[in-house]
This record gives sequence, structure tokens and C-alpha cells, in this order.
Amino acid sequence: MRANEVLDSTTCETLDRAVRARQALADEMFDQLRGATHDGVGILRPSYGAGEDRAHQLLAEHARALGLAVSHDAAGNTFVTLTGRDRHAPAIVVGSHLDSVAQGGNYDGAAGVVGGLMALAALRDVGVTPASDIRVMGIRAEEGEWFGASYIGSRAALGTLPAPLLDEARRADSGRTLREHMLDSGCDPASIAAGHQSLSPSGLRAFIELHIEQGPVLEDDGVPIGLVTGVRGNSRLHAARCVGEFSHCGGVPRHRRRDAVAAVAELVIALDEDWTRFEETGGDFAFTVGKLSTDASEHAMSKIPGVVDFTLDMRSVDGNLLSDMEQRVRALAAGIGERRRVRFELGDFLRVEPGAMCPQLRAALGTSARTLGVPGMTLASGASHDAAAFAAVGVPSAMLFVRNANGSHNPRESMAHEDLTQAVRVLARWLMTG
Repeated sequence: MRANEVLDSTTCETLDRAVRARQALADEMFDQLRGATHDGVGILRPSYGAGEDRAHQLLAEHARALGLAVSHDAAGNTFVTLTGRDRHAPAIVVGSHLDSVAQGGNYDGAAGVVGGLMALAALRDVGVTPASDIRVMGIRAEEGEWFGASYIGSRAALGTLPAPLLDEARRADSGRTLREHMLDSGCDPASIAAGHQSLSPSGLRAFIELHIEQGPVLEDDGVPIGLVTGVRGNSRLHAARCVGEFSHCGGVPRHRRRDAVAAVAELVIALDEDWTRFEETGGDFAFTVGKLSTDASEHAMSKIPGVVDFTLDMRSVDGNLLSDMEQRVRALAAGIGERRRVRFELGDFLRVEPGAMCPQLRAALGTSARTLGVPGMTLASGASHDAAAFAAVGVPSAMLFVRNANGSHNPRESMAHEDLTQAVRVLARWLMTG
């Protein structure tokens, strides 16, 4: 049977039944992933660490058991291929990441990889030979918390990962370089440094990423899937500091205090007021101060805090707005610093540009959903995703969100496997007919 041809309703119904039957594959894989990478509190799959390595091994084992071809590139990304009739035609890649944050959930990233494998298995079950190769890609190192950089695996595959990052980026828990961790995982950082591509943008017809929403919108609206309009970019300060002066909390008048906590709090409140204005005027913006701490070796209840370390994460689908907010933060810090007699040491903003999803792909996936009677809605992605790295180099890209409960990046993250199956039904139908 050939994909991408006019198909009768019986053929489509057969594929739909095959997808539903493959939910058992998802159940098994998620159980194995949890069992192999749960640290007693949550999921732990550090980028280029033992947990991520094991996740890629499990993907390869299941793919080979299904009779699908498995390969790896220099960055350690795993590719599972359903061979097409024309091996030279631009391929379709379906994928997501297999690493996690510390004390994370089991579905962030992994749902897209497992869902992609379900789709390939179902297509193979009904005897489909696609027009071109369809690859499921298990992507390395998407999470930015480990090396201070996002999309490491996808950018390495596309040849856009800056070579200096291999030796400049150090993993947050070990202090060792990205190059060292890649070597530990059997990768070839020298090939990456040379700019070699395992995926050429001109050789890709589309990149599709299934992913849990990581927010409450789909759950609140009672729909299982979302069609993503765009992926927010981000601008981050990874190691900002405010320096004031330690002193006795009762002995210094307010106008003489150089309180670093009060200064950072004023900065945070000002940014929150900006966010409120953006909401009122329709601008897309979010910010988070995910880390804020005084030095345990110096702070005390009776001391005016003299040093505060903090991070800042700003996100928007509008790259110009991110640039404006970078300038705004620096201006706020300068004004607060002068008024409160403190010094902000912000460093450089690290930037990931927003990713616009392909409207034609989104429309085609929407048609598949409506044909199958799968309820859905359109929404922007508040989180960063590998799809943005593909969109940045001109690959037509789309995302399907899957409803999930309890947020994400935490051990309580959950997802009904039936909702993933709904998304895979939509994906598989598009792979067969699109």
C-alpha cells in the first residue's frame, strides 16, 4: 500500500484501528522509561547523562523489535526510519527530546518520541510504504538547565550548534564540559565542531513535534489536542547578581541601606507591571525569576542582604519585544541601582529566537483532526521546543500539543495515554494522506 495517494475510507479506518492498538506500546515504553530513570522523587534524564542514554537505548530496542531501521548521528540523536519509495526525496521527521529537568516528569519530550514510534508502527502494521522516508527522531539535550543552552541535539544535527559551546558549556551538576559528556555518551564532538550535518534542511519536507502542552489551557477547555501557532523565544540571564552592602538590619536608616533583596524585588515588581500592561494591550510576554538566593555563608536574619544572585527568563513570540525588554531590564537595573546605591551585574542575555510554525502544515493537521472527530484548538507555545530550531533554518515545522495535567517540569506531571493516542491518530492520518 502506498501513502500519499487517494485512500478509501476503509484504508483510513484500518490505520486508525492500528494506531489505537499500538497504545499498548506507549504504555510499555512509558513504564520502562519511568522505571529506568526515576530517582525516587521524579524523573532524572540529564542531557548526556546515564538517564538520557538509557532512554535512547530503550527507543532503539523497541524500534528494532518492530523491524524498523535505527541509526545515530555524531550528537547521539537516535533516528528510527520507515523507508520510503524514494530514498532521495525530502524526508519527514517526527520527533522530540528524551532528556528531562531534575525532578521532572515522564512525559515532557518523551511523549513525542513514543507517539512518533506509535505512528510508524501503525503505518508498518497496515503495510504502508510512504513516498519518502519518515523518521522518528529521539533528540538529545533540549533542556537548557543542564548546559545553559537549548536545542543542543537538534542544532548539532542541523549544523547550527556553535563550536565554542562544546568547550565553554559546562553541565550544571558536574562542572564538566559538553564535549566531555558527549564523549562519555559515545558521541563525536569533533564532527559537530566541524559543522557536519546529519540533517540537511533542504532534505527535509517537514518536522512535526508532538509534545505535552505543559500548561492548563487544553485541560481547561476540555480538548485533548492543540495546534500550535508559534513557539516562544526566550532571553535569559543565567547568573545575574545584585551587590549592595551587608550591615546590621536595625542600625541603618532606610535611606542609608544598600539592600540587594529590596533592589531585586523592585526590579521584579516593575517587570510584573510591564507584563500586566502587555496583557491589557495584547502583547505576548512572560517572565520568571526561577532562582533567587542570598549566600548561606554570609546571610542572617539580622543582616541587611549585601548580595543576591538570581536568574531571569523572558519569553515572547515577538523577537522585537524581547529585544525591547532586554533594554528595559538594563534601564530598570541602572535606575534602581542609582536610587538604592546597589550595583547590578547582569552579564549578557542568552537568546533563543521565536519559532513560527508553518500555517499550511497546521491547517493540514487540523483537517486530519476534524475528519477523525478529534476535538482541538489553536494556541501558542509558552515553552521552548526543538521545532523552533528546525523552523529557524527554514524547515516547515508544526507542533501538536497533547493535554496534560499538573503542569510540567515536576514529578506530578501527568498525561492520559488515551489523549496521546488521539494526537497520534491525527499525525498518522496526515503521514498517510498529507
